[in-house]
Amino acid sequence: MGGSVNITDLDRFLKQLSDIGSTHNVTVQALNAELVSGSRHLMFAVGKAIRSFGSGRNTANNLGMEIMLYASGNLQIGRALGMGVKTGDNRVAVVVAGNNGVDSAISEVNEVLDTVDHAVLEYSKAKQDSLLEFFNITRDELDAVGEGKIPELVLERVALVDVIK
Repeated sequence: MGGSVNITDLDRFLKQLSDIGSTHNVTVQALNAELVSGSRHLMFAVGKAIRSFGSGRNTANNLGMEIMLYASGNLQIGRALGMGVKTGDNRVAVVVAGNNGVDSAISEVNEVLDTVDHAVLEYSKAKQDSLLEFFNITRDELDAVGEGKIPELVLERVALVDVIK
């Protein structure tokens, strides 16, 4: 899901999401939507993170952090945290993953956000510079495939996490 939120107390906001996850026995992970190249990016990262836990090849101790590692296309936790939300105004992508309780958790997460707007998840030209910088996409890559393929280049970074492991 996506939306916007003004975070005045980051620890409090993250605790709210964690409490929602605990209450409904799901994982709730917030990411900076400006660094999400589309809903496919999130779904691909979540799928890879879940499979890594299923096969015992996970890097992080919890699914939320594993999702961030995959979504960032990097195994360095410090780098992955760069995809997190911050104090102030945020366009936010929120992943809710689990078997049961997902719908209830989503309803509660919606109440925490100032606005719900799934369009913030999708790729836009406004995200281009941030994505190029964060995912280290080179000019040579863009020249080879074109700027319209930036979302696919981000997906490639997510896929390469398994190769790095």
